[in-house]
Amino acid sequence: MIQTFLPRDPVARALTFSTMAFAASTGIFYTVSVLYFTRVVGLSAATVGLGLGIAGGAGVLGSFLAGRWSDRRGAHRVQVWGLLAQAVALAAYSFTADAVSFTLVAVVVSAGRGVQSTARQALLARWFTGPERVDVRARLRVVTNVLIGLGTLAAAVALLVDTAAAYRTAMVATAVLLLGAVVPLLLLPRRVPELPARMLEDAPSSSAGTDAPPDAPHPLRDRTYVASVALNAVVAMQFGVMTVGVPLWVASTEAPTAVVSALLVVNTAVVALLQVRASRGTHDVRGAGRAVRRGAVLLAGACVLYAAAGHGSLVAATALLVLAAVAHSLGEVLSEAGGWGMAFELADPRRAGAYQGLSQTGYALAGMAAPVVVTALPIRFGTPGWLALGGIFVVAGAGAAAVARRAADRADAASSSDAGRSTEATVATS
Repeated sequence: MIQTFLPRDPVARALTFSTMAFAASTGIFYTVSVLYFTRVVGLSAATVGLGLGIAGGAGVLGSFLAGRWSDRRGAHRVQVWGLLAQAVALAAYSFTADAVSFTLVAVVVSAGRGVQSTARQALLARWFTGPERVDVRARLRVVTNVLIGLGTLAAAVALLVDTAAAYRTAMVATAVLLLGAVVPLLLLPRRVPELPARMLEDAPSSSAGTDAPPDAPHPLRDRTYVASVALNAVVAMQFGVMTVGVPLWVASTEAPTAVVSALLVVNTAVVALLQVRASRGTHDVRGAGRAVRRGAVLLAGACVLYAAAGHGSLVAATALLVLAAVAHSLGEVLSEAGGWGMAFELADPRRAGAYQGLSQTGYALAGMAAPVVVTALPIRFGTPGWLALGGIFVVAGAGAAAVARRAADRADAASSSDAGRSTEATVATS
């Protein structure tokens, strides 16, 4: 835990402190935002849903474009820009009064979130290497989960007071915390003078009009990487299962609705305790693919348990839901760790930002699609829908493992060929 929350590497430490403030802000926002928009601003639930849906598209676009910007301007700078835009927009929520202003602000918030998310991945890809890269990413996820939980607890004060002033104060607090997340990143170039050069090393020129170094493929033309992103995005829809599907499903079972909170606590605890351990070995492409496949199988098992909970008594349903949450959380930490490993190791380092931008775009699209898929399958059709969703996870996980294995085989063959040519050249010279 000390290494997680107070790492020795100065870049990891800055990212950790920034993530703490960002995650606490996120926890507060998720807790009070819907009530603020509906009770204080006076918007309908349908308007809020539509506005956030439009904003989600801006988040996808921001995630993609930020990859190119990170290669051209430096990932640390782009992350600062994304956080600042998001902080200003969150503060602007205090002045929204209608659907149009709300939607415009939500678009900026979502776009800023997408930009900073991609820039953080690009920074990790350029500064760290090998197992350290995935390890730092895993530790940042632990920090994120813990601080989101603490932010949620802090927001409970606003819920207890339940006044317009309390909700406005909570929304302002989200903006202030995000501004705090900017500070460690602004100070980073002074503490690590070599950082700006590392962020642009082997990156596309920002002035000559060329988009990439010679022979550096665009990620959209890299079929292996596109396949990896697509398959991991399908598995990443599991986040929507926990946040959207489970609460709706629990309400249809004999289990008390309060169980939803317990399941979220189980998820947070598993991630905090096991995410770093689950990431070990995923810096190897084959290991990353296996992790995604194992995680997908566990997610499918969780789907079966969720379905079974719909046919049990109060005690049986509750027990099955808890078991499902454990299996779901284990599948989550494994599939996430494997997905990070594939996103980092299959990328061309000369276009690290663009590749991570495509990877984050996949996650953003998964976040948009998940509520639709979850409500269209398990919530609408019950047990058959859960089984179909589990099958989707298994197929996607197996596909990701196959992509990783083939990529590793090609890399091994290329290394053997290079070694053979080197040996022949040495013999000829002799």
